[in-house]
Amino acid sequence: MTVFADIATALEGLAIEVPSWAYGNSGTRFKVFGSPGTPRTVQEKIADAATVHRFTGLAPTVALHIPWDHVDDYAALGAYAKEHGVALGTINSNTFQDDDYKLGSLTNADPAVRRKAVEHNVECIEVMNRTGSRDLKIWLADGTNYPGQGDIRARQDWLAEGLAEIYAQLSEDQRLVLEYKFFEPAFYHTDVPDWGTSYAHCTALGERALVCLDTGHHAPGTNIEFIVAQLLRLGRLGSFDFNSRFYADDDLIVGAADPFQLFRIMVEVIRGGGFGPESDVALMLDQCHNIEDKVPGQIRSVLNVQEMTARALLLDAEALAAARAAGDVLAANAVFMDAFYTDVRADLAGWREERGLPGDPMRAYLDSGYQQQIAADRVGGAQAGWN
Repeated sequence: MTVFADIATALEGLAIEVPSWAYGNSGTRFKVFGSPGTPRTVQEKIADAATVHRFTGLAPTVALHIPWDHVDDYAALGAYAKEHGVALGTINSNTFQDDDYKLGSLTNADPAVRRKAVEHNVECIEVMNRTGSRDLKIWLADGTNYPGQGDIRARQDWLAEGLAEIYAQLSEDQRLVLEYKFFEPAFYHTDVPDWGTSYAHCTALGERALVCLDTGHHAPGTNIEFIVAQLLRLGRLGSFDFNSRFYADDDLIVGAADPFQLFRIMVEVIRGGGFGPESDVALMLDQCHNIEDKVPGQIRSVLNVQEMTARALLLDAEALAAARAAGDVLAANAVFMDAFYTDVRADLAGWREERGLPGDPMRAYLDSGYQQQIAADRVGGAQAGWN
């Protein structure tokens, strides 16, 4: 039995939720480029997401964003997803695009705007009730650009009040996951800028309020795996939004800028009990493909997570513990680096083929003609996109 065979069973449990918005047009604040084959409806987004799962076996659920993915019949949408071999997952609220939210949503000084933001999230919970989704994910663009613009403390009070009202509407099997981001679009202060702020609000709400960690939402040099370890230790890590960035929140393909960081994160996830059948931590992508084709971009993304998960599972925990106990700094680092440098690509290709999946999902997708087919079929109508 090879060393890889020892982890093959553990890899069976890897599931990565893909976002519906990854298949629409997106980009930077300067330009959003259109591309042939971009979905025009949520159904076409789901069809693309199902294609990712068909070629990789790694993406069984699709996250929705409301109102971007609003439909009149969510039961029918769920049935459509099931027909395509996937299920509907996390529901993401949107309180950052309406003009009313220019100066904040749940932290706005205007009670009417705060009420609107609360009611939108409650509407998202109703969508969850119809889709069977477990998680409501809240990300806020709230903050200020100039000193004195807003009452920082009052905004935290309003945020706590709004979150409590939303949380009270959840059923016993539903969760609220609160995302954080240290800057942008607010540049002086952000109302939920870091894991500590998210953690403080979640602990005040209750056991079913958890932190969502977006791997791109940190200052350069931040030790993200430390945050992962801490949140797992505290029992408050609810989900990941995986992506990659060189500077800040570029939403590049996960593992593209720093695969070693992704490996280190997965080591802590596994070490802290955030991976496996007993874990409730959701692994999700949150990426936007501006210049690359969207379906292969998502295929590459989930494969990158799988590869770094496999390498992390190969870490020799006993040898590492022995080196640490002996105070052998370089030996401990060597054990760590040996796992990272292990090339598992051929083993993963064989693992996939044993399960009826293509050994090279990227090549199989390119050879399938799906990209050409959607480009030919999806002509006319309005392409989906964040704006």
